[in-house]
Amino acid sequence: MKVEYADISLLGAREENQDRVTAAVAEHAALLLVVDGMGGHADGARAAEVTQRVLLESFWHTPQPLFDPLGFLHMTLGRAHEEVVRIGTHLPLEQRPRATCAVCLVQQRSAWWAHVGDSRVYHMRHGALIARTRDHSHVELLLREGLITVEQVQMHPMRNFVESCLGGDPILPEMSITERQEIESGDVFLACTDGLWGALRDTEMADRLEAPGAGLREALLALGELSIARGGAGSDNTSAAALRWLGD
Repeated sequence: MKVEYADISLLGAREENQDRVTAAVAEHAALLLVVDGMGGHADGARAAEVTQRVLLESFWHTPQPLFDPLGFLHMTLGRAHEEVVRIGTHLPLEQRPRATCAVCLVQQRSAWWAHVGDSRVYHMRHGALIARTRDHSHVELLLREGLITVEQVQMHPMRNFVESCLGGDPILPEMSITERQEIESGDVFLACTDGLWGALRDTEMADRLEAPGAGLREALLALGELSIARGGAGSDNTSAAALRWLGD
């Protein structure tokens, strides 16, 4: 499997980086993972660390290429949720650690992805957006219903309110899992926290990641720094992992 990959995690204007990010690449499979610890809750960073550990351990201990990618994503995210719930059982429900998460699995000319909350996965081809995940948020629902515009999303008072996350309530959260997507040489996959996409347009992200001669790491850093600059004093932790598929 031939790929180019990179990951970044920038502090932004926050005192602590509660994001966790990984681009894990093996001989026959690759996993992009971002986790955003929810800073409004206790131990957001710990929730992100636990989620990252569970997913990476599962990936490295599962024979590859994975026989059942959809099952892997569903079961592993469920296990991560249980682990994050466990570390907060001594706290009142509203104070328990929580995190959002996005993960993309690439193998055998195919990709699968899943997310919980407002961390996202993007699929890009020839500088154009093929697909992206839809946030589990009230603002995303308003956008999809045509009640607000893309420009209004960034200034909406409920911009940071997510309706699904890992941790907190023991009940399994809503998670969206995308079935197999066939991919082509040159396709780019991006997993990122809202600290990256929140201040950027989808078209900007696709253009920068597909710029001729630009390496993925340089492109990610440029996007992250641009998002932080636009966010100013309100900028968030900004994390992303990207992979360009170059063939078998």
